[in-house]
Amino acid sequence: MAFPISVIRYGNTYLLSLPQEHSARSDMVTIRPAQPSDLPAISALDERLTGLSKPGYWQDMLAPDRHFLVAETDRRALAGFIAGEVRAWEFGQPAAGWVFAIQVDPKTRLKGVGSALFESLATRFRQAGVTRLRTLVDRKDHLILSFFRAQGMVAGPSLQLDMELP
Repeated sequence: MAFPISVIRYGNTYLLSLPQEHSARSDMVTIRPAQPSDLPAISALDERLTGLSKPGYWQDMLAPDRHFLVAETDRRALAGFIAGEVRAWEFGQPAAGWVFAIQVDPKTRLKGVGSALFESLATRFRQAGVTRLRTLVDRKDHLILSFFRAQGMVAGPSLQLDMELP
């Protein structure tokens, strides 16, 4: 099922307009850079969804070389967030935009919030001059795999190899 969505851009801010019948609480989200005052809500959402408390990790995402964006409802509630950075890849690969994390409040899922966050981050990466976007996902996490595939992402040329150290 497809929902008609309107995205309005104001500088680096995106407004996402959703049809009223598909939105229980709000019909608009604003995408903006995360601020230190957002960290408690970001940490709480992430902990609720992952079961892990990592406020220090989210604090580190505010570093100037990172892109950390939030989606906020018209009631100023956190709808979701995305974090990433542009970095060089080993083995002679050119720099790429990397998505480190994305979370969307389950109450606002399937309303375009994740797609708006993803596109806002991709736009920032394009503005930084990179032409490739990458991320790592758990192959068993079908929800996030489906989301990234819906954004046009496919398996890349590299394969992660892993081993536990005694």
